[in-house]
Amino acid sequence: MNFRKVHGAGNDFVLFTGSGADLKRDWSDTAREFCPHRTGVGADGLVISARLNTDALGVVCFNADGSIATMCGNALRCAAWCAAVDFSLTEMALVMASVEHHALVRDDGVRVTTEVGQVDPRRVQAVLNGRPFWFDSAHTGTEHVVAVVEDVDSIDAEVCGRRVRHDPDLAPLGTNVNFVQLVGAQELEIRTYERGVEAETLSCRSESVAAVVIATMRGLVADKQVSVHILSGTPLIVRPHAERRGKAFWVGGPVVQTFEGALV
Repeated sequence: MNFRKVHGAGNDFVLFTGSGADLKRDWSDTAREFCPHRTGVGADGLVISARLNTDALGVVCFNADGSIATMCGNALRCAAWCAAVDFSLTEMALVMASVEHHALVRDDGVRVTTEVGQVDPRRVQAVLNGRPFWFDSAHTGTEHVVAVVEDVDSIDAEVCGRRVRHDPDLAPLGTNVNFVQLVGAQELEIRTYERGVEAETLSCRSESVAAVVIATMRGLVADKQVSVHILSGTPLIVRPHAERRGKAFWVGGPVVQTFEGALV
């Protein structure tokens, strides 16, 4: 099977372009085999996309631990970029977990929509660096909790993130865990412990939206474009959806193919 290794602002995937039947297969074992960085191709997840009609694709994403992702924005951005290369599509619909998203592929990057669901202030509390912090939750296609901190670099995202991810109050699903710092007017810096990957990741699109939603709720940023600085270096740009303000956001950033290969 031919594959691409593609990353969206540092969030990397092994990506196959397949058929509609491939979208219905269980790829859990394949993800666990190919995603490890030392014994496999190395990726945060395995993505399978298939063309549904002239301007729509179905997309499924399996995390590195074999679990299926209900939402992965960077996987959608990577799938959209590949569709632009393969089918010359620059605008398209992407369906993941029965939810339709929209994508725009431009020379300066790929933008996709993210839906915003329930927001719960003070969802869970944890002690970070000897101080108690509240985490607010925001559902942006998948579960996220966000803590606003003074210095994200002082947080051990692996240790603290893992502890909060498995907090009994968040069982049985657990959550993605985000630490956010205001670094300028309409600028945030973020670090994320990602459920399924079970480690800190360089980039996550749905976490950027969750961070902006919580930062807006707390009055840290205005309800307009926000730059979210991530570990990979290049910021993701989060913009309110003009026609669905408060309910959906556009998130844009770079997509890069690092290599192609074949799995046998």
